[in-house]
Amino acid sequence: MMAKVLAAVLAAALAMLPEQAHAAAAIDGSGMSLLWVIPFAGLLLCIATGPLLFHHVWEHHYGKISAFWAAMVIIPLYMSFDASAATKGIAFAMLLEYVPFIILLFALYTVAGGIFVRGNIHGSPLTNTGILAIGTILASFVGTTGASMVLIRPIIRANDNRAHNVHVVVFFIFLVSNVGGALTPLGDPPLFVGFLKGISFFWTTTHLFTETMLVAGILLALFYVYDSYLYKKEGVIMPDRTPDSQVRIMGLESLVFVAIIIGAVLLRAEWKPGISFKLLGVDLALQDIASNLIMLAAAFASLKFARKEYREANGFNWGPILEVAKLFAGIFVCIVPVLAILAAGKAGAAAPLVALVTNPDGSPNNVMYFWLTGLLSSFLDNAPTYLVFFELAGGNPQELMGKLAITLAAISTGAVYMGANTYIGNAPNFMVYAIAKDMGVKMPSFFGYMLWSGAILIPIFVLVTLVFFR
Repeated sequence: MMAKVLAAVLAAALAMLPEQAHAAAAIDGSGMSLLWVIPFAGLLLCIATGPLLFHHVWEHHYGKISAFWAAMVIIPLYMSFDASAATKGIAFAMLLEYVPFIILLFALYTVAGGIFVRGNIHGSPLTNTGILAIGTILASFVGTTGASMVLIRPIIRANDNRAHNVHVVVFFIFLVSNVGGALTPLGDPPLFVGFLKGISFFWTTTHLFTETMLVAGILLALFYVYDSYLYKKEGVIMPDRTPDSQVRIMGLESLVFVAIIIGAVLLRAEWKPGISFKLLGVDLALQDIASNLIMLAAAFASLKFARKEYREANGFNWGPILEVAKLFAGIFVCIVPVLAILAAGKAGAAAPLVALVTNPDGSPNNVMYFWLTGLLSSFLDNAPTYLVFFELAGGNPQELMGKLAITLAAISTGAVYMGANTYIGNAPNFMVYAIAKDMGVKMPSFFGYMLWSGAILIPIFVLVTLVFFR
């Protein structure tokens, strides 16, 4: 497994260090060339193209591919820098960023798997719009992956006798799998990365609310109008493979575990006992350790107490979260030198990118932050893309929440909203595509989907730019 591979590599490197080795200064990125970006770009390119171009190889070897690119960073770091500095850089990324990140995703994924919507309803325009609205709200509390997993099968069953149902899944990806996750760090991985960097839990709720309501409101209205048109046009409806029956939400006791996870995340932000433990040169705060353990406890309690038949009915398996865990382990290692280069600012190899997002007077160009973050998030993973531009904007959470709040909003909305532009922009997108295809929906191809997103989402993002970021 990827985690074991990385642990073994790191342990071997640590064994060569003297016992009295102490934490060195952070890795200096001012002298690093753009060659250090190759492993990060290579891994993201593999993630973007692997499932589509070499599916069978990717399916069986994505962990090895991630480990390879991680090794292409770890080995040169130990060859080029002081061993204690390299160790601290990797340990910081893994212990303070990767571990809580993957624990949160694991906990939400596990708990959401125990909630099952039983029964079937008729997929009328009003019903479909209502499900999409509920899913959009739910996404900020159980994550876009959790909300997508709970609701995608019920909404497909509701529309499986419709002559036209592709648009239902497409708008589901837009709203539930992406836009709906913008209001809390629980909603979408980029925002949780920001939370780990010091952005307060409710900052996204208060500062992205208007933007999210505008985008979600327009999408829901467009969907209702278009679905109503198709619904009237269809005439004869195909035989219903899943006749209407009473709808019941099973496993509601799992909401207790969702509440515990939310409480654990808030604990990390609100409880500051001033106690920490040093490991590999990194200070681990007591509140962070406690938060991680509570989230794990909630996940394992859900496994024990939630009914197994609900998970089976949801098609629950560990494949998606294992893939995320292995790939993001590689991503968080590969991004270490990238962040060091960005931290060097104009003195580093990323000076042209710094210039691109900076106005002549030195202020941030918020339009460029929104579109560059968004367009890269469309084809690369949106969490590391968010992190790159977060650091490019200075990486100071207090400053970004204060006088640079519009810049942080541009980065956040670009990463979250534009993850909907392609099947690979956000983790739930491809999962929803695969489930829908398996259930008989004739989903558009990769580029066919981009025609949908380009026609519907890009004009909305232009409007967002003109209203909020000009």
